[in-house]
Amino acid sequence: MRTYKLTISYDGSRYQGWQRQAATDNTIQFILEWSIGKLVGYRVHVDGSGRTDAGVHARGQVASVKLSKFYDAEEMRDSLNRYLPEDIRVMKAELVKNGFHARKSAKGKKYEYYIDCREKPDVFSRRYCYHYPQKLDIEAMKEAAEYLIGLRNYISFTDDKDCKDPVRKITNIKIVSSGEKVRITYYGTGFLYHMVRILTGTLLEVGTGRRKPDMIPVIIAAEDRSSAGFLAPARGLFLRKVYY
Repeated sequence: MRTYKLTISYDGSRYQGWQRQAATDNTIQFILEWSIGKLVGYRVHVDGSGRTDAGVHARGQVASVKLSKFYDAEEMRDSLNRYLPEDIRVMKAELVKNGFHARKSAKGKKYEYYIDCREKPDVFSRRYCYHYPQKLDIEAMKEAAEYLIGLRNYISFTDDKDCKDPVRKITNIKIVSSGEKVRITYYGTGFLYHMVRILTGTLLEVGTGRRKPDMIPVIIAAEDRSSAGFLAPARGLFLRKVYY
């Protein structure tokens, strides 16, 4: 068996997330498995670096797949892209050592969340930004973000009620304002279900004065989802890069 690493970009707007589901074939994982199966002539299993929610996008999702024989990586990429719909693209295919696993081998991830604060949403980016027409205190948001960096129990920032291991490490959060648009970039070893979107909602509440930056440690200590901010919409979120 040969193991291949695929780097994938997709517009998640019309899909029910990454993970294959019994009730629908409209997921990135299913469509990728179907496309690879068409190419090689048998059913395959594709492992992703992690699940993205319905509506979430990716510029650098990583998947791994085991195939029974050698394929030229560039030719395989080009062939797969002929089978895939236009809103899913394999950007790179690589033959890697057996034992590589897109999720288990990952060391960290980078997510980006885009916010449009203008009165009316930008006509071209409205599907890829959260329209939040309020003036934000960026410095207060940066102050709040400092409290989130480090090894923490993030159970307050997930909607997974059955989460057994809520400890994660955020290594950095960057908040950049350009005109009336804001980008929040999260770097960490891993993220819980809805974690980035809840962190974003919480930081936005700080930015509008609904919360003070020094409330973040209280939210963390509460270990209670209801103490954190709102769930920001999926459309503003991108999985930017996976680190190995």
